[in-house]
Amino acid sequence: DSHRPRAMRALWVLGLCCVLLTFGSVRADDEVDVDGTVEEDLGKSREGSRTDDEVVQREEEAIQLDGLNASQIRELREKSEKFAFQAEVNRMMKLIINSLYKNKEIFLRELISNASDALDKIRLISLTDENALAGNEELTVKIKCDKEKNLLHVTDTGVGMTREELVKNLGTIAKSGTSEFLNKMTEAQEDGQSTSELIGQFGVGFYSAFLVADKVIVTSKHNNDTQHIWESDSNEFSVIADPRGNTLGRGTTITLVLKEEASDYLELDTIKNLVKKYSQFINFPIYVWSS
Repeated sequence: DSHRPRAMRALWVLGLCCVLLTFGSVRADDEVDVDGTVEEDLGKSREGSRTDDEVVQREEEAIQLDGLNASQIRELREKSEKFAFQAEVNRMMKLIINSLYKNKEIFLRELISNASDALDKIRLISLTDENALAGNEELTVKIKCDKEKNLLHVTDTGVGMTREELVKNLGTIAKSGTSEFLNKMTEAQEDGQSTSELIGQFGVGFYSAFLVADKVIVTSKHNNDTQHIWESDSNEFSVIADPRGNTLGRGTTITLVLKEEASDYLELDTIKNLVKKYSQFINFPIYVWSS
């Protein structure tokens, strides 16, 4: 992985535990009903139990892992451009969180699905553009559990997002589909039906990350733009050019600063089981690390 910082590679090698899962390796008897809720409710958010200083410290540690010190992080936040989420996005996120808090594990299904879509896109582009894979020839998904920092990273070497796409794709949704999605979610709740499949159908699965995360940080590199960092605590979001330059080569890393009660998603066995459960139709290798 020549495009990763050397320290990052050392961390991965130190605690390496890899599981390779492909479509062909999943048997029929491994399939699980994804409409069901998780056996254990990990609990509702205890956001109020932490002080602002504690939350800020955890957020700074989140980016610090990727090679920025505390002063660089403060400067980064001061210079970043702040955005308000589209009203429809705010309403949708609240609905997702309220309706799926007992089925939080689907966040990983959605992040894996999005990673697979990004990989499909760059593979398709590479058929007509011989330079499309120049930044990184591998097509993989890598998931890293970092217990020490309370972080979960999901990295793909897919098409990546430009700055404009980070703002548009993660801050707004098509109004035409918003009302239909909200109506179907409301109807499903009233009828006592599962709502977990709807978020995937309407392409809003990314926001399920806030079921388990206090903050979401998206680092992305597209072939047509420099590397950028998007981050949000679900109230607003910011975007800034990554001062570290191009560390990904190409693709996207989603870093979740996990809620206190979501620490089970840092357990390697938990992640491996969920990856196996939700990778039946993924045609790319998925690697899982713990450090």
